[in-house]
Amino acid sequence: MSSLLMSARFRAHAPAHADDFDYESALEACARGERFALQSLYEREGRWLLAVAMRIVQDRDLAHDVLQEAFLLIWQRAGSFRRALGSGRGWIYTVVRHRALDEVRRRRADPMPSDPADFADTVLEAADEGPLDDQALDRCLAQLDATRRQCVVEAYVEGYTHEQIARRVGRPVGTVKSWIRRSLVALRTCLA
Repeated sequence: MSSLLMSARFRAHAPAHADDFDYESALEACARGERFALQSLYEREGRWLLAVAMRIVQDRDLAHDVLQEAFLLIWQRAGSFRRALGSGRGWIYTVVRHRALDEVRRRRADPMPSDPADFADTVLEAADEGPLDDQALDRCLAQLDATRRQCVVEAYVEGYTHEQIARRVGRPVGTVKSWIRRSLVALRTCLA
């Protein structure tokens, strides 16, 4: 079948119901550089793929970034898809899942300051006044509410994610992020 006929066939199926959407032809059209095919895949599966990414990275903004990068990979690697090896839809979900898992692994590998003085120097950007001593940092941390202090220490000393901290303290993620941000401002003021 010629490329034009396949494209026409795919376009006819693109807006149809999920049962007759031809994922394999969409990927083959992507491999040929036909942008409508990628758009059709995104319109059909984007919200579900975002949910997959969210479940893995547990951060909405990061999940959106992962999804965008995954669709770029789908576009770039569509030529490697083979019908004989599996479904097109499964291949797309695999790309998103792997991209999300790579992001989680990458973030775990990011070095976190382990010493409280290093934490203050890097996060609070107090280098203008020279290195901080542990006593000054301890004094400023002691001024924070106990739960908020725990959140800051777990985030920047122990390396926990906001989601993990939220589960540990039994609060919504947004609340934990807000506490940490406000606590950092208070620490910066105290250490200045």
